[in-house]
Amino acid sequence: MAIFFSMFIPTTIFLFSLFVFSFASDSISPIQSIGDGAGTLVSREGRFELGFFSPGNTMNRYLGIWYKNIPVITVVWVANRCNPINDSSGVLMLNSTGNVMLLYQNTSVVWSTGLVGQAEKPILQLLDSGNLVLREEKDANSETYLWQSFDYPSDTLIPGIKLGWDLKKGLNRHLTAWKNTDDPCPGDLSYELEPYAYPEVYIRKGTKKYYRSGPWNGLGFAGSQQLRSNSSDGINFVNNDEEVYYTYYVTDKSVTSRLFLNPATSTRQRLTWSEEERSWSILSSAPTDYCGNYGLCGANGNCVITDKPICQCLKGFKPKSQEKWSSMEWSDGCVRDKPPSCQGKDMDGFVKFEHLKPPDTTHTWVNKSMNLKECRAKCLSNCSCTAYSNFNISGEGSGCVIWFGDLIDIRQVQANEQDLYVRTPTSELAKSNLKVRAAIGAVIAGVVLVSLLVGFYICRRASKEKTERNLVLSPKVGGGKEDLELPLVNLSTITSATQNFSIDNKLGEGGFGPVYRGRLKDGQEIAVKRLSRISGQGVDEFKNEVILIAKLQHRNLVKILGCCIKGEEKMLIYEYMPNKSLDFFIFDHKKRELLEWPTRFKIINGIARGLLYLHQDSRLRIIHRDLKASNILLDFEMNPKISDFGLARTVGGDDQLEGKTKRVIGTYGYMAPEYAFNGRFSIKSDVFSFGILVLEILSGIKSRGFHQENQGLTLIGHAWNLMKEGRAFELVDACLRDSHQNLQEVLRCIHIGLLCVQQCPADRPNMSSVVVMLSSEQTNLPEPKPPGYFMETNSPEGDHCMRNAESSSTNKLTITVLKAR
Repeated sequence: MAIFFSMFIPTTIFLFSLFVFSFASDSISPIQSIGDGAGTLVSREGRFELGFFSPGNTMNRYLGIWYKNIPVITVVWVANRCNPINDSSGVLMLNSTGNVMLLYQNTSVVWSTGLVGQAEKPILQLLDSGNLVLREEKDANSETYLWQSFDYPSDTLIPGIKLGWDLKKGLNRHLTAWKNTDDPCPGDLSYELEPYAYPEVYIRKGTKKYYRSGPWNGLGFAGSQQLRSNSSDGINFVNNDEEVYYTYYVTDKSVTSRLFLNPATSTRQRLTWSEEERSWSILSSAPTDYCGNYGLCGANGNCVITDKPICQCLKGFKPKSQEKWSSMEWSDGCVRDKPPSCQGKDMDGFVKFEHLKPPDTTHTWVNKSMNLKECRAKCLSNCSCTAYSNFNISGEGSGCVIWFGDLIDIRQVQANEQDLYVRTPTSELAKSNLKVRAAIGAVIAGVVLVSLLVGFYICRRASKEKTERNLVLSPKVGGGKEDLELPLVNLSTITSATQNFSIDNKLGEGGFGPVYRGRLKDGQEIAVKRLSRISGQGVDEFKNEVILIAKLQHRNLVKILGCCIKGEEKMLIYEYMPNKSLDFFIFDHKKRELLEWPTRFKIINGIARGLLYLHQDSRLRIIHRDLKASNILLDFEMNPKISDFGLARTVGGDDQLEGKTKRVIGTYGYMAPEYAFNGRFSIKSDVFSFGILVLEILSGIKSRGFHQENQGLTLIGHAWNLMKEGRAFELVDACLRDSHQNLQEVLRCIHIGLLCVQQCPADRPNMSSVVVMLSSEQTNLPEPKPPGYFMETNSPEGDHCMRNAESSSTNKLTITVLKAR
C-alpha cells in the first residue's frame, strides 16, 4: 500500500509530497528494477531511502535520496535534477554492462551514470552513509566503486561526502542550491573549495564571490568559526598532489547532521535534527553578518562588525577616495600611505595583525617546510609580496604563505589565532613607533628616534658596501624616474657560463637574438638572451624589458636574474627553463604527443593567470603586445611562464584605456586587428593573442600559415565555422581525440578561445572573466561573434569594429593582412 506524506516545512526545509512502496532490499542487480510507486531502496540499518518523489507544489517526479528515519521528509540528493518526469512512468534499472539508467515512457533516458566499460556482476546499493554506489558484487572496497553519488552532491553535504577536488580525475565535488522549493535544478548559489596554493571555500552567486571561509590553517577555516570542530563532530582536511578536499564526521552516531545551501536566504546552513522538537535546528549559518559579504570594505580594508562605521583601513593605509569612504561607499578600498621601497631588506618591515580573517588566497605562494623567519626573508626578497603568515598554526606553527597584490576580504575574527604580517616601509614603522612613544614622553621618543636613525644609517651603509663588493659596477639601467639598479653581471662571467656562447649551448633564436644555456660557478643554470647587434630591439626596448620584468613577480612570469651592458653587447639573464618554449612541443608531430590534455589545460590556465596579473594585479598595468607560443617558457613541471617583455607597455587604470603607436611591431598571426591596422593596443589586444594561443594549443596547428592550405581561411575562421556547425571537436589535435580527456573541458576551451578573438575589442572578455570561465563548469558562455582575420586576403578600409546589430548578426568577413616583423 502506498504511503502519502504531505506537511508544511519551515523555510530551511523543502515541502514534499511523496508516494513510495516499502521495499526490503538495499540493492538491485541487472535483473531487477524500481518503478515509480512500485518500491524503494532502503539502506541496511534503515537510515536512508531512495525512490521517486515530487517536491513542493509540483507534480514533476524525481529520483532522490532522503532520510528514512526522520518524519520530516528531507531530500539530500537528486539524480535527474534538471530533467523531471511529468508522470509516474519512471523506472530505475541497471543494465547488464553496469550502467544505471532512469527511464520513462519505456524508451527515453532522463538520467544515467554514464559508466564507461563493462562490469562483470554489478549491483547498485544504497549505503547507511547515504551514498548510492555502483560496484562489483564481490568487491565492497570503497576505493574501487565503479560510480558513487558522493562524487556528485546536490545541495546538501552529509558526513562522508568530500567537498573539493580529485585532481587526478579533474572531479570537482561542490554544492549547488535548488532554484526554488519546486525545482531542484541548480540555481545561481554554489559552494565549492578552490584548490589554490592555500585552499579555501567560497559561496558564489553566479560567478561572483559572495562569501569566503578563509583558508584552512591546520585548526579550521581561518575566517569561519562555524566550520571548526565541536564536541560532537570533527573535520578532516586533505591537501596533496592527488586530492584537495574537506569532509566532516559525527562522533555520536545518534546525531543526524547536514550542511545545506538555502536559496531562500542565500546562506550555507549547518543543521542538526532535534528529536525533542521534531524539527531541524540551525547550528550555524554563513555569512553570519554584514562583514561576511565578500570584499565589503574593498582592498586593504578591515571589516569590524562592532565598529561604526564597520569598515576601517588597515594600519599604514588610507581610503582611496575619502569622499566615498565618508559616505560609507567602501568598494574602492584603501591604498598605502607610502608604498614599500623595495630597495633593500632594511628599507621595509612588517606590521603584525592579530585576530584577522586572512586575505583572499587567490594570489598566494606556499612553502610548507619554511619557518616564520625564513618566510619573512622570502617576502622581503620579492617586491610584489605584501604580507606573510604561517601556513599551519597547529602546534608551534609551521610553513609559509605569502600574499601578492592587494589584500582582499579581511575582517576581525576574535577567535582566530593566526597572525598576519603586512609589509610596511621602515619609515612608516618608525613613525608609528614614534607616535606610541610620544604618549610616554618627548624625551624617550627623542632617544628612540636618534637610535632608529643611527641604526638605519649603519644598516644602509653596510648594505651599500656589500653591494659594491659583490657587483661589477656598470651604468644604471633606465633613466629619470625609472632608474632601477639590478644585479649587473660581468661579460666574462656570462662568457664563461655559456662556454663562449657555444653553439651546443644555444637554446633557440627569436626576432631579437639568440638565447643560450649557461651554468654559473655555483652550479646555478641560467638562460642568457643576447640581443643581436642588427636586432630591431635597441636600447629603448632593452631598458623597457629590464624595468618592467624586474618589477613583476608571479609564478607564471619568467624571472629575471640580472643583465649585462658592455659596449654593443646587451644581455638579459633569466632563470633557466628546462623544457624550452611551448612552440617546441605543440608544433612538433612527435613531441606534441607528450602534451596530454591535463598538461595542455594546465598551460592554458597558467598563461591566463599570468596575463591577469599583468593586466590587473601587478603594481603596473601592463600590455604584453607580443604574446605567442615561443614566448611561453615551460619549467621542469611544465608550468608556463610568460617571457620577452621588450614590446610591453604600461597603461592607466581604466579597462578601456588604450595606447596608440605609429610603430606597429609584433608577430604575424597573433596581433589583434585594431593594433595591426591602426596601432591601437589595450589589454584586449593581449586577450586576442591569448585566444590564438588557446586554439593553437588545442589543435597543434600554427595560426600563421594555416590559410595557405585552406583556401585563405585562417585557423580562427576555421574554428569558428566548426563551432557554428556543431563540429568543434574536429579542431582538436588528433593525438588527443582518442585519449580519455574531458570532452566538455576541451569544447569549453575552444569556446573561450573564440570569445577572445572576436573582431571588436569590446566584445572580448577581460582576463579576469577568462580565468573564471576556465575554472567554472557552471558558467553559461555567450555565443562568440565572427572573429577578426576570418580570411587571409586584402585589408579592408575604415573601422574594424562594426557595432550595429545588423552587422553583428550577419556573417560578414574581415579581410586582413599582416606583415612579419
